[in-house]
Amino acid sequence: MALVKWNPAKELLNIEREFNRLWNSFGNRFNSADGNLDEYENALWAPLTDISEDKDNYYIVADLPGVNKSDLKLSYKDGELQISGERKQEKETKEKTYHRVERSFGKYFRSFKLPDKVIADKIKAEFKDGQLYIEIPKAEEAKPKELSIKVN
Repeated sequence: MALVKWNPAKELLNIEREFNRLWNSFGNRFNSADGNLDEYENALWAPLTDISEDKDNYYIVADLPGVNKSDLKLSYKDGELQISGERKQEKETKEKTYHRVERSFGKYFRSFKLPDKVIADKIKAEFKDGQLYIEIPKAEEAKPKELSIKVN
């Protein structure tokens, strides 16, 4: 077994590399398409989401329990889909003693940078039972194509 000399400068570079990797993994989460960070700065929580796709569509399902449809805003601009709004807190009563409060209340915000090849004017959304279902159709050129290959 070879003896390896410890190099503190190399360790610092490794830490910097890991930090950069972590920071880059956030992607554009903290930068909205128009550079406006107001929604992010005012948000107290972000809804959990599932993102999936099939050959024709992308799908986003966001959990928004306790949110009224009237407190939900969904918009699409410059390739970015934004979900925002506010979940109102129950009125606290003086007769109750709270032992734990884990649910988040207040303003929420979430944004997703969509691929360029979507049909923006055909995006559909449905809000049911505290879940927001979004269907984003793919443009024809984004759909996978199967090519038949002639075998000699």
